[in-house]
Amino acid sequence: MDSSDGTFQTAGQEIYYRCWQPHARPRAVILLVHGLAEHCGRYEPLARRMMQENIAVCALDLPGHGQSSGAPCHIQKFEQLHNSVSELRNRLAQWYPKAPVFLLGHSMGGLIATGILLRHQDRYAGCILSGPAVRSPLQPPLLQLLVVRLLSVVAPRARVLGLDPAGVSRDPAVVKNYIADPLNYSGKVTARLVTELFSHMQQALDGAPSITLPLLILHGGADSMTAPSGSTQLHDSATSSDKTLKIYDGLYHEIFNEPEGPQILNEVAQWIIARLPS
Repeated sequence: MDSSDGTFQTAGQEIYYRCWQPHARPRAVILLVHGLAEHCGRYEPLARRMMQENIAVCALDLPGHGQSSGAPCHIQKFEQLHNSVSELRNRLAQWYPKAPVFLLGHSMGGLIATGILLRHQDRYAGCILSGPAVRSPLQPPLLQLLVVRLLSVVAPRARVLGLDPAGVSRDPAVVKNYIADPLNYSGKVTARLVTELFSHMQQALDGAPSITLPLLILHGGADSMTAPSGSTQLHDSATSSDKTLKIYDGLYHEIFNEPEGPQILNEVAQWIIARLPS
């Protein structure tokens, strides 16, 4: 397995990316979009598993995350996130012109991926969503949300919402490593990003009936960061004739980093393989 990385420019921001490339010519490519406050390097175990099936994985650090430029966990518009992913997709068209591309998004990355499907699903052979943030138990009550929306206008960089790392996984070692990782952001998210997040959650659910490509949605049943009910609603609303929803009873937010993660990665690999041209 070969790993390479680099940067590209989009809308004045420098975006870091990383690709895991099998030695043989890949039969498919995964474009991976990570979640809030983390970075793409955390997905190397997923990439290693996909390499075994001759599937390449390319990922980026979203603006304001990891090694990409921007204030930590802050954006002006959600389209900045969409645009950075779309720019990497343009590059995949050059690097792998004949390989089908599957979009994989986790948590906020799942919300971003869903938004991309509403615009450009014709550029993908299928989509996998892991704990997509289309509904969240972290959403503030209405009055607090109104205050956050006001702050997003008058003080968009105000820090208003933090994440509890304990909700990442039932494995204490995973939580310990998450906290110790210097590329993960441990502070609070800005008012502008929080406002954009919850606004686009509703847009994703409203637009779900337009999704028609093969769709695999996976969610931990004990997820305290994103609501499994959102995945159920997204699945039920999508009009794809090829769609699958799996809720894993008792699992936390990062299902790939749960003790059952290796088996779930096997399921993802087999799902992709079953949808490749014969």
